[in-house]
Amino acid sequence: MTRDAGGVDADLVAALRSAGVGGVDGSPMRRSLYSSDASLYRIPPRVVAAPRHLDELAAVLQVCREHAVPLTMRGAGTSIAGNAVGPGVVVDVSRHLNRVLEVDAEGGTALVEPGVVQAELQKAAARHGLRFGPDPSTHNRATLGGMIGNNACGSRALGYGRTSDNVLGLDVLAGTGERLRLGAMDNPTASSPLLTDLRGVVRDGLATIRTELGRFGRQVSGYSLEHLLPENGFDVARALAGSEGTLALTLAARVRLVRDAPVRLLVALGYPSMADAADAVPAVLPHAPVACEGLDARIVDVVRERRGPAAVPELPRGSGWLFVELVGEESGAVQAAAARLVADAGALDARVVTDPVQAAALWKIREDGAGLSARTPDGAPAHAGWEDAAVPPQRLGAYLREFETLMARHGLTGLPYGHFGDGCVHIRIDFPFDRGTGVFRDFLLAAGALAAEHGGSMSGEHGDGRARSELLPLMYSPRAIGLFERVKAVFDPDDLLNPGVIVRPAPFDAHVRVAAAKPLRRAELATLGLAYHHDRGDLSAAVHRCTGVGKCRADNSADGGVMCPSFAATRDEKDSTRGRARVLQDAVSGNLGPDGWRSQALHDALDLCLSCKGCSSDCPTGVDMAAYKAEALHQRYRRRLRPRSHYALGWLPRWARLVGRSVALTRLANIAMRSETLHPLVAWSAGIDRRRSLPAFAQSPFRRWFAQRSVQPGTAKHGQHGQHGQQGAHGEQVEHGEHGEHGDVVLFVDTFTDAFSPEVGQAAVAVLEDAGYRVTVTDRPVCCGLTWISTGQLDGARRQARATVDALLPHVRAGAKIVGLEPSCTGVLRADTVELLGGEDGTDAEDAPALVAAREVAAATRTLAELLGQTPGWTPPDLTGTTGVAQPHCHHHAVMGWAADAALLRDAGADIERLGGCCGLAGNFGVERGHHDVSVAVAEQRLLPAVRAAGPGTVVLADGFSCRTQLSTLTHRTGRHLAQLLAERLPR
Repeated sequence: MTRDAGGVDADLVAALRSAGVGGVDGSPMRRSLYSSDASLYRIPPRVVAAPRHLDELAAVLQVCREHAVPLTMRGAGTSIAGNAVGPGVVVDVSRHLNRVLEVDAEGGTALVEPGVVQAELQKAAARHGLRFGPDPSTHNRATLGGMIGNNACGSRALGYGRTSDNVLGLDVLAGTGERLRLGAMDNPTASSPLLTDLRGVVRDGLATIRTELGRFGRQVSGYSLEHLLPENGFDVARALAGSEGTLALTLAARVRLVRDAPVRLLVALGYPSMADAADAVPAVLPHAPVACEGLDARIVDVVRERRGPAAVPELPRGSGWLFVELVGEESGAVQAAAARLVADAGALDARVVTDPVQAAALWKIREDGAGLSARTPDGAPAHAGWEDAAVPPQRLGAYLREFETLMARHGLTGLPYGHFGDGCVHIRIDFPFDRGTGVFRDFLLAAGALAAEHGGSMSGEHGDGRARSELLPLMYSPRAIGLFERVKAVFDPDDLLNPGVIVRPAPFDAHVRVAAAKPLRRAELATLGLAYHHDRGDLSAAVHRCTGVGKCRADNSADGGVMCPSFAATRDEKDSTRGRARVLQDAVSGNLGPDGWRSQALHDALDLCLSCKGCSSDCPTGVDMAAYKAEALHQRYRRRLRPRSHYALGWLPRWARLVGRSVALTRLANIAMRSETLHPLVAWSAGIDRRRSLPAFAQSPFRRWFAQRSVQPGTAKHGQHGQHGQQGAHGEQVEHGEHGEHGDVVLFVDTFTDAFSPEVGQAAVAVLEDAGYRVTVTDRPVCCGLTWISTGQLDGARRQARATVDALLPHVRAGAKIVGLEPSCTGVLRADTVELLGGEDGTDAEDAPALVAAREVAAATRTLAELLGQTPGWTPPDLTGTTGVAQPHCHHHAVMGWAADAALLRDAGADIERLGGCCGLAGNFGVERGHHDVSVAVAEQRLLPAVRAAGPGTVVLADGFSCRTQLSTLTHRTGRHLAQLLAERLPR
């Protein structure tokens, strides 16, 4: 093996490329990206390949056989047990081998490539009134190949079965290189030496297979050899489901599609405890539910605490619940079935929900709780590893009680829930990996023994992977383990396919990523630019928040989400939040060399991050990649020369104040930016893309207008200040005249409102005064430091934040509220100032003066909609007949949420469709050289198609200056701020 200076396995890369394989990459960045999946494990591959055609996939296998290199298949990498990491070649089929090849509506089947995402198959099938049955929680990013590999199930497996129950045929390459077309495929393989040998293995093990395998529905650990029994038709395709890529590579699959019943309702049943709810499952199952899910008060409490009380609709009395779904052809019959179910279920209380919206709200408790369970109630990380054991449903209640005792004995906690109708329990546990893997090993051995005592399976749907393969002897006899080894030898005699999984397993406590990640040293902590309050001040803990579940790879914009806009544009793992987190984890852990901050791998991974902050709200584990990117830039360029754009765009507030000093300077600056001759020079000197037009500076900044405005007595609805103000004892601006009916509001005059769009500020003043507030501003210009943060100039950002907090604090302590108009700047006041100033006094104490002050300012800061919505007696102007679309700024969505704006518009009578996703400009990102094309591609995801579809008389609501700039640059439409929309309809 030859490695070049960058650590690339040059020989293997060359061999794959010579074989015609595309997308071959052995760079440190790519190896880092694919070193982990959604599991605990980190195993860097030698090379990553993304084949474009099936023949390239065959070529990868051939090269691996010739060079004796392990091969691991990977789809979206959402496997939780370490099923998709390996030390050789990792093959990503999600990039190119992702087509739905055929939908046979009459036959109720579909033919798919292995990399197609389940949700895309559902879209294709839905056009014919069909669907694919299994629905794992990761359906919007999980690939069919991965679902087949792990035999995925989901919440509705009671009704639709496991993936193996829906696989009709497979086209595969065995580890021997032999191609097999199995089951319902064109030209199926009638005979083969491999199949002959496999029949011999089954014949020798009939008694073991019949007594130990296929005992209950969620027994997915090991190989599902029961499908090979003569009475089951020697169904090799179904037997390969759940083999986790250890036997063959899937080239294509034919799967069963089904029609949903037209009537669906939810029965929520309450019990004294979750174990009592589990006891009731055997009484529920005879009623033929499609789904029977269990949860308890702990997970409900976490959802209520972190998502707010409104996230938890009314539940039946109790502390443990079953959510049971019934379906049918006729409403009356289904409701009668629900009444019979309630009568037999022995519940304390019950609620029958026929409204789909209400049912969805209840199901969302389960959905949100599953994501939030990655953190314990006190905010500590909770881990996979023992997250999906299953027992026969009639044993579930007893198993849960003993499992809780076992957890307490080991000093561990977690939030259990699961597919109780199938006997499957999900949980993430707070293993103390900071103390090594000893507790982890002891607990898994004991938990495996407990599940086996109850006749259960180490895995109920996620597969064994590296987490549980070593535990298989706890539930299987040596004879069964021997059969697995013989089957592996038939398909993959050289042990190249996903070695260390199921057969000859790797130790489950080896290569644990979090255990190997040490906290930063004191000297490293001292250089951090942010406080990381939610991670106890440790950046290493912060970046290891990412568990790899891959929600950032899904289309979150359809539900109003933002994460992750650059991945949506490029479909490259390096541009996902997860991919960036993996490279950051390697940087802080020293895996990218002694100075990982300045590594090319980290630079490449972070380059297309828009710093949209969407992940901070959309990621289930609260990853904040915008903060981590700012920290990475801070570390990379500390005491070093920076890119030109950092000085031009990062220092924009300084340049704007300079230009705004005189009308002459403003005109000169605008001429320079508009001149065809000078614009290229300006663009080069500022490090921006020549294709970007720059917004013009306002002839009269907002602060000048505010200082000069004159209001005649009697013109204000609720009392206004007079012509001239004076400075108070603290230097704040104090206006003459009576106080407003509702008191004072400090308008936070950000750089963008002041220098580029003063009309927004003017509209806000009109609206606020009309609502009964006395509007003031600080006596001197202030800046939140956003542009310094986004360019990683955190020392400068801290200085800006400190000065801003000092200027605002006297107002706040006098009882005033702060209103921000630019969402990104408002978000900084609400969140980032606390991170910037927390600990600047040389202490992490919660009572440090700077931290206390920052929190006071944060608590007093509101968006315009938030303040108006909290104003007693205020009613919005009539917007009846106003239609259009709204592009919430990403920081607005992530930090403040857009609920107040939506409620205000609804109450005003406006019909505004909220868009998800990002506008693509994202402050300095879309302006910088090298980002233009991605910026436009991001805008094309949601914003631009929606604007094109909107009629000429409709409103495009966009509070963010970046969003309005992107609109004006890429379309002929002008975005409006909420303040402008309201001001235009004021009664006077």
